[in-house]
Amino acid sequence: MAGLVLSIGVLAGGVAAALLVDGSGSETSTSKNGPPRGPRVRRMKVGMLTGGGDCPGLNAVLRAVVRKGETVYGDELVGFRDGWRGVLEGDVMPLSVETMRGTLPKGGTMLGSSRTNPYKLDGGAEQVRTTMNELGIDALVAVGGEDTLGVASKLTADGLAKVVGVPKTIDNDLSATELTFGFDTAVQVCVDAIDRLHTTAESHDRVMVVEVMGRHAGHIALWAGIAGGATMVLLPEKPFDIEEVCAAIRHRHEAKGRYASIVVVSEGAVPAEAGTFQPHSSGEVDAFGHARLGGIGDALAKEIEERTGYESRAVVLGHIQRGGTPTAFDRVLSTRFGIAAIDAVHDGAFGHMVALHAGEIVRVPLGEATGELKLISKDLYDVAKVFFG
Repeated sequence: MAGLVLSIGVLAGGVAAALLVDGSGSETSTSKNGPPRGPRVRRMKVGMLTGGGDCPGLNAVLRAVVRKGETVYGDELVGFRDGWRGVLEGDVMPLSVETMRGTLPKGGTMLGSSRTNPYKLDGGAEQVRTTMNELGIDALVAVGGEDTLGVASKLTADGLAKVVGVPKTIDNDLSATELTFGFDTAVQVCVDAIDRLHTTAESHDRVMVVEVMGRHAGHIALWAGIAGGATMVLLPEKPFDIEEVCAAIRHRHEAKGRYASIVVVSEGAVPAEAGTFQPHSSGEVDAFGHARLGGIGDALAKEIEERTGYESRAVVLGHIQRGGTPTAFDRVLSTRFGIAAIDAVHDGAFGHMVALHAGEIVRVPLGEATGELKLISKDLYDVAKVFFG
C-alpha cells in the first residue's frame, strides 16, 4: 500500500467513497452497496450519444458525465451528434466542463438525436467499431430508451463496442428501472394541462378528451389521470369498451349533476371490440419498426359526442410533453445517472445500464433492461378506477 494517496469522490446518491489512487493512474473504489469493484482505469477517451425521442434531463446527464469524467478521472470527452448516426459518420464535438455550463435546466439535447439503427444499414454495426477505433474512443455512454439501448446491448454482445447505458424515455417503459428521467416532467406537463382544461370544460359543460404519449405503455396517462382528477383513463394495456366510457359520462352529467368530464387517453389505447371505430395509425414506421401513433383523441371525442349528445373536444398534448425545462426530480435523477454511468465506465462495467432500484442507483445488464416493456401496475390502475365516473 506504499505510495497510495487517499482522495474523495462522490458516488451517485451523494454517498462519499474513498478512492485509493496509485502512481499508475488507476484506482480502487469502495461502495456502500458492496465490496470494492476492482481497479479503475483513469484517463480514458469517452464518447456519448443521445438517441430516440428527446426528453427533459438529457443535458443534465451529459453535464454529470463530463463533470466527473473531466475533473475526477481526467477523461477526454466527446459527443456524437444525432445519436447512432453520428457514430456511423464520425460526427463528433468536444465536450468539457466549460461547454456544459448552463445546460442543467435546458430541455432537449445539445447533441441532437435521431432514430438511426446501425443494424438496419449494410455494414452499420461494423462501422461503429471502425469509428470508435479511428477516433481512439475507449468507451461509449449511450443515453436512450429501448431502441437506443437495444442497439447498445447488441453491439456489446457482438464485441463491437464497449457501452454503458443510461435509461431515457418519457414513457417510463424500461423494465429494469423503477423510473426513467423525463417521465416526471412529462407527467407534470400533462397535469398542468388537465388542471386548465377542468375550468374551461366546466364553463361550457363539455367533455374534454386529453391524448397523451406513452406508445404501448400507459404510465403517463395513468399518473396524469390520477394527479389531474380525470373522469376516466384509457390505456394500451386495458382495451376499453366505448359504451362503458359513454355510460360513465352520462352518469356523471345526469345523475350527479356534474358539468364537465375529463377523459385521459394514451396514444396507444384501443377499443376492445375491433371495428368499433378507427382510432389511429398512419401506417408509417421508423427505423426500429414502430408505427407512428396518434389520432385516438380526436376519434374518441367524436364518438363520445355522437353517442351521448354532449359537446366534446379533443386536446392532443403531443410533443409539448417532451419539451421545456426538466423538473427538479428529473434534474437530480439525471445527474445521479450520469455520475453512475461514468463510474461504470471506469469500473469496466460494459454491457450494463444504470438504473433506479428502491431509491438507489444500481447496474443491470442491458439485455435485462431492453428485453421487455414495463407495463402499468395493476395496483396503481385499481387506485385510478376508484375515481372513474
